[in-house]
Amino acid sequence: MTTWWPYARLAAAVLAVAAIVAQLARSIEVAQSADTDYGRHMPTVIANFFSFFTIESNVLAAVALAIGGIWALRQKDAKLVEPRWLAVLLVCASTYMIVTGVVYNTLLRGIPLPQGSTVPWSNEVLHVVIPLIMLLDVLFAPRRRALGWGTVGIAAIFPIVWVVYTLIRANLVIAPATGNPYWYPYPFLDPHQSGGYVAVSLYVLLIAAIIIGAAALVVWVSRRRGAHVTVAD
Repeated sequence: MTTWWPYARLAAAVLAVAAIVAQLARSIEVAQSADTDYGRHMPTVIANFFSFFTIESNVLAAVALAIGGIWALRQKDAKLVEPRWLAVLLVCASTYMIVTGVVYNTLLRGIPLPQGSTVPWSNEVLHVVIPLIMLLDVLFAPRRRALGWGTVGIAAIFPIVWVVYTLIRANLVIAPATGNPYWYPYPFLDPHQSGGYVAVSLYVLLIAAIIIGAAALVVWVSRRRGAHVTVAD
């Protein structure tokens, strides 16, 4: 597994990038065919695209997988475990992707999207395939490092920043697809929906619990699997 896992990581990174690029190209294509100025406003369309937690998590996963694969190929000593910074990066990427897979397939899969706005294969790669690959990486990737429980707190930083960013930015942009004077990447964050800010708060707390639980699980696995290898910086 030590010999071929780095190549699997690199292949997964390429797949994630391909899926991101395909969906971005479709989003730009849809915007170019819009019949309103706000619908064709490319800076907003692109900024909105990269404001999705799914996209940001997949970008991080692609980076982490690529770096992890290259590091493993360059380090020939099979007993040498990954450096701490890489281990933390992989924990964060794995946590966010596992949460992406759980949240999408439990809360968002049944929500209809505008016809033609989504690339089906890309959607499945970003929400199912890459989350599964990151889970397999947690469970089976060789040369993993055991990390302290403080890593859970590190993994929680980005989602907190993302929620704050999302709720502040939402009322500063016009939604390209509808012309509404606000834009939320996910309906459960939109206080204009049924339940208002109370429902949004409950969803945020639920997802925060999922993120912390996922991060704790990933760190626990790292401690279980990394305890039997020689730790080296």
